[in-house]
Amino acid sequence: MKTIIHVNQHNIRANSKGENLPVITCKTYKSNQYTNEAVIYGQDGLIAAKIIYSPNKPLSCGAKVWIETYGKVENG
Repeated sequence: MKTIIHVNQHNIRANSKGENLPVITCKTYKSNQYTNEAVIYGQDGLIAAKIIYSPNKPLSCGAKVWIETYGKVENG
């Protein structure tokens, strides 16, 4: 089943003003699931990547949402 993962910029802005809304939406044809951390599994069932929202402990560059993976990444 295809899943679209969407980062909601409006919720990120609202959270910076005191709200506490989830910013990641995992959408399928059946449902929408809202969260602040999503785990992506590979074909082998192991974790392939994580999408993380961490407003209280951003990366040194200031990013509050990022993707972490130890897998191969191709650009372009």
